[in-house]
Amino acid sequence: MANEATGTVSGRACEQSDGQAMATNDAKSARDVFFVSDRTGITSETLGHSLLSQFEDLEFRRFTRPFVDSIEKALVLAEEIDRVAEETGMRPIVFSTLVTDAVRDTLAGSRGIFFDFFGEFIAPLEDELNAHSTHKVGRSHGMTDQNQYNTRIDAVNFAMTSDDGTNPQTYSQADIVLIGVSRSGKTPTCVYLALHYGMYAANYPLTAEDLNAGALPQALHEHRDRLFGLTIDPRRLQAIRSRRRPGSPYASPRQCEREVRQVEALYRRENIPNLSTTSMSIEEIAATILHERHLQRRA
Repeated sequence: MANEATGTVSGRACEQSDGQAMATNDAKSARDVFFVSDRTGITSETLGHSLLSQFEDLEFRRFTRPFVDSIEKALVLAEEIDRVAEETGMRPIVFSTLVTDAVRDTLAGSRGIFFDFFGEFIAPLEDELNAHSTHKVGRSHGMTDQNQYNTRIDAVNFAMTSDDGTNPQTYSQADIVLIGVSRSGKTPTCVYLALHYGMYAANYPLTAEDLNAGALPQALHEHRDRLFGLTIDPRRLQAIRSRRRPGSPYASPRQCEREVRQVEALYRRENIPNLSTTSMSIEEIAATILHERHLQRRA
């Protein structure tokens, strides 16, 4: 959705009272960005961040303003945006997913450059579907489907009770079992898969003892079809472990190099699909796993 928005959404700058254009941004000046929503702000942040990520050489100061659900709140925020414009000499960038027309129009009257995700897409959809939208606040992240919500909660509970090799007897219920060395990204990926996709994701840490044995632990044998391996660059692994246990053998470059070498050899020997998490976000790791294993969201 965010990629589709790129190049589609057009900015609408409001007229300035003094008739003068605001100063343009340069590579060294941080531009102020507001993510505005009448609910959590998750959608405006996600879409806005996706667009801003295309401008690698620029710096941004980011502010999230959720629950702007009345004209009064929109007026207060418009005053804040106007104040920032006055102080910095640059129009703040405003990404909005406001649903109510009056609230949205109030904020659009500020001195920011206004990107209206909701308004940009809802009118063409109404035309295509030959139907009017509800314009109801909170639909995208509200609890509109009780079954879907329960599925995600159950999946999160499963991820927690199956974390770090505990309860391997539950692996028969899992959609995926992530394996890898300690601190390669297994737990956060499982939680993300559960929370966003309703996936039943377990994880099993491969210890030095497992790796020295050169074979899959017995607990994993009958679940081979569910296994997916994570690996990581040894230097990155050493940096992560050093924050957790600085100066320990666990975090030593030699130990990290050995474990990564051994786990990658195990993946090759056992023909286990795997990927490197070195430069990937949790979102990218999760999406890649779903794609590689042809998994569909439960919720």
